[in-house]
Amino acid sequence: QKQPAKTTNRQLAMAHYSDISELDEILSMPVKSSLPTRWERKQRERSKRDGCRFIPNRSQVNKNLMALDRENCENRNPENQKFNSIVAQTLLKSGGESKILSYRNKAPKPSEAHHSKLRVLYAANRETVRVRKQFRHINSTPERILDAPDLVDDYYINVLSWSSRNMLAVGLGPCIYLWDASTGSINMLCETEDDEDIITSIKFMNDGNFLAVGTTTKDVQIWDVNQAKQVRSMKGHSARVGSLAWNNHILSSGSRDSTIFNHDVRVANHRIHTYRGHQQEICGLTWSPDGTQLASGGNDNMCNIWDLTSSSAVHTFHHSAAVKALAWCPTQRSLLATGAGTADRHIRFFNTTGGRMVNSVDTDSQVCSIQWNHNGKELVSAHGFSKNQLSVWNYPNMTKIADLTGHTSRVLHTAQSPDGTMVCSAAADETLRFWKVFEAAPQKKDVRNACDLKKINHAKHSLKLERRQQPKISLQLPKCARMRRHLIMPKRNKDE
Repeated sequence: QKQPAKTTNRQLAMAHYSDISELDEILSMPVKSSLPTRWERKQRERSKRDGCRFIPNRSQVNKNLMALDRENCENRNPENQKFNSIVAQTLLKSGGESKILSYRNKAPKPSEAHHSKLRVLYAANRETVRVRKQFRHINSTPERILDAPDLVDDYYINVLSWSSRNMLAVGLGPCIYLWDASTGSINMLCETEDDEDIITSIKFMNDGNFLAVGTTTKDVQIWDVNQAKQVRSMKGHSARVGSLAWNNHILSSGSRDSTIFNHDVRVANHRIHTYRGHQQEICGLTWSPDGTQLASGGNDNMCNIWDLTSSSAVHTFHHSAAVKALAWCPTQRSLLATGAGTADRHIRFFNTTGGRMVNSVDTDSQVCSIQWNHNGKELVSAHGFSKNQLSVWNYPNMTKIADLTGHTSRVLHTAQSPDGTMVCSAAADETLRFWKVFEAAPQKKDVRNACDLKKINHAKHSLKLERRQQPKISLQLPKCARMRRHLIMPKRNKDE
């Protein structure tokens, strides 16, 4: 009876062992699921790209070069012309489809309207312009700082002007203040009736006695600075007047309605000409020194050149941002410097006679204003984000001489003193800073004094010639006198 019992236990043990093996087989079987596993998803994506882990983009690999390399070791010899030519075509060919180590296609180019603020930040703090060694000292601290409360932070207006009589005018909200640089006195010239009617543009006449004013209420006013009263008001624009420019008795006004009017301030019917060529607001105007060409910059990223009588622009220069900074070279005729906004950041130089660009430099920041020195060899530019500095440049090689920092917000306006040495900067931090930037112009010689001196020298020279031409007169003494002289003064020997 004991043997059957043992047999039964063995059978039970074998049955139990078989169940465990079957369970292991079941567990070892792959789990069937409707969702693909992670490695299956990667394999599908790799098959779509037609690549592998070592050659991610197989379609762009030169298979002929790979086959040539596998033929024999002779192809690896650098003197093999066939191998060298295929390698050169593969590696040095520009724009070809077959490439080695091509892991992915190039990223698509961004649209022209795209603007990256981080790119401006990093580019502004990277020294891309070579700084020239200074051959003269430029003081990095301002000579004077004045408060300018309620200065409007607007890139498209122009509210700073320095007259030939050393009077500085600045528009602060609805008011205009005058600062006499000779005495240091400050007076308020005018104030608009409505606080929302702010001053949008001011410009002194060449003689410094009259000041043109543009406001939000679309009119252009002329004020007598000496008597502190309004002389005239001229209407015609359908939007605010953001820029003004004088050409003797002709006043040009640019408005947000994209039109430019020429006003003859001597006659009753003041509007004598109209320029239409911009699509958006006019934010910069300036006449050439000879008064034959007018340069205008607008928010439509264009700079137009106009003649006195032409109704259409003579030349149009395209930029990548609004063009506000405009300055004519005082010594070279038809040379115009332009500066644009944050999306452009370039200072460009144009020949307005031929209509071509002469030079350009990337300033890495917004360009708000440009001022030339008296001899056209240097210029200073005002900038915005991120350094808010004034940069002094040497022309024509455009090497940077110095950076003048101190403003905590973008420098919107600049004006130059009558002697050409000082530059006043007005920034959105509501301060005016005066910088000693340029050297004084050499004094011209007095023509009258030079002529008088020339006459005096000529008279002296003629007198010398007359003396030389006069005959020499020798006095003959009588014989007795000569003998007496010989007795008084005996003849000396040669040895003595």
